[in-house]
Amino acid sequence: MFEIINKKSLNPTVTMMDVFAPDIAKKAQPGQFIILRATPDGERIPLTVAGYDRENGTVKIIFQIVGASTFILNQLNEGNCISDFAGPLGVPTKTDGLKKVCVVGGGVGCAIALPVAQKLHDLGCEVHSIVGFRTKDLVILEDEFKACSQKLYIMTDDGSYGEKGVVTSPLKSLLDNGEEYDEIIAIGPLVMMKFVTLTTKPYGIKTTVSMNPIMIDGTGMCGGCRLTVGGKTKFACVDGPDFDGFEVDFDEAIKKGGMYSKQQKHAYDNACNLFKKEAD
Repeated sequence: MFEIINKKSLNPTVTMMDVFAPDIAKKAQPGQFIILRATPDGERIPLTVAGYDRENGTVKIIFQIVGASTFILNQLNEGNCISDFAGPLGVPTKTDGLKKVCVVGGGVGCAIALPVAQKLHDLGCEVHSIVGFRTKDLVILEDEFKACSQKLYIMTDDGSYGEKGVVTSPLKSLLDNGEEYDEIIAIGPLVMMKFVTLTTKPYGIKTTVSMNPIMIDGTGMCGGCRLTVGGKTKFACVDGPDFDGFEVDFDEAIKKGGMYSKQQKHAYDNACNLFKKEAD
C-alpha cells in the first residue's frame, strides 16, 4: 500500500498528491508515468509523474477528475493508501544537450510539462514556457513555471487571466520574431498538440509531443495505447510517451480518444451516486 502524504486541490477539477513510493522516487524521471489502482478492485489508470522527492521517497501525481477512477482516487485523503502504484514506466523525456527550449503546456498537461521544464532549467537550458487554460479559475502551477522559465506566457481562452487566445499565438510570434529553439516540447490535449506541430512545422524546429492514450497494463501487452507514428504502429507505454510530433497521426488519435466518452461519463455518474448514497 502506498500512503498519501500530502493532498492539495489545485482548482475545482484538478488534484495534486504526494505518494510515498521510495523505490519509484529513486528512479523516476520527467516524462515517465505510473499505473495505479486507487482500490484493490479498481481500474488501472496511467498518470504521468509530476515530480519526485528522492530524499523523502515521494512521487507527485496531478490528475483531473473526469471519470469514475479519478473520482474514487480523489475521495482518498492524507493518511489513506493507494492500493497499487507501479512504475516508473515509459521512456524519460530526452533533455541532455539542449540549450534553448520552448515548453508548451495545455490544461492539466501543464502538470506533465512542469517537471520537464524544471529539469531543463536545472541543466542550464534557457526555458521559454507557454501555458494555456480555458479560464482563470483553471490556472495551475503558475509560480512553479515562473521559477524555471526565463520567459512565461499564460493564455486563457476567455481572456480572464494572462493574454486572451490559444498557445499557438505567442508561439508563432516568438518564431516570427527570430527565436531559435533546439526543440519545442508540447504537452496537453491532442487538439492543442496537433496545432502546435502545424505551427512549428514550417520553421523546421524539432517538436516533441507527449501522448496519453487509453492504457491498461503499461507493458505493451494489451495494445490499447496503439498509435500510428511515421506510418508505423507504436505503443505509447513502451515506445513513448514522447514522440516526434510531425509523425503522429493526430486525427486517428483524437478519434480513438473519444471512443469511450459516453461510457466514461456513465461510470463517473454511477461512482458519484454510489458515494452520495454511502454518505447519506
